[in-house]
Amino acid sequence: MAGELFMFMAGVKMVHVPYGSSAPALTDLLGGQVQMMFSPLPSSIEYVRAGKLRALAVTSATRSAALPDIPTVGDFVPGYEATAFFGIGAPKSTPGEIVDKLNMEINAGLADSKLKAQFADLGSVPSPTTPAEFGKFIADKTEKWTKVILVANIKPE
Repeated sequence: MAGELFMFMAGVKMVHVPYGSSAPALTDLLGGQVQMMFSPLPSSIEYVRAGKLRALAVTSATRSAALPDIPTVGDFVPGYEATAFFGIGAPKSTPGEIVDKLNMEINAGLADSKLKAQFADLGSVPSPTTPAEFGKFIADKTEKWTKVILVANIKPE
């Protein structure tokens, strides 16, 4: 998806090679079978640090504190931003007090200095939020990526 957004915004064409996950894609990138990839930073940062991969840019809107010398794609393609995120969901029928308790405990964990340091080392930035804020975030991302899917004419396999 990050590559499709890049192709659209930069006006370039690239050949998409579908992989089921980052691991086999990174294996082929390291082995020279593919020339580049849009990789989640936690999956590839150690290869960059070891000098086995050269990071060209990060896809976040701002530079990564973990790789501060690497520019953003947005520095070259204004407005570009594509970030991966992880969140925790529960069935819609989950009582509000349970959702609130889970949210409070998860946010407390994300505030822990040791955990924050581990995330930072991987190039990740925790974003504690409320359930309502996370719901809006997901809705906004769904709208953005729906547009990319439609423009790229992506169909389910």
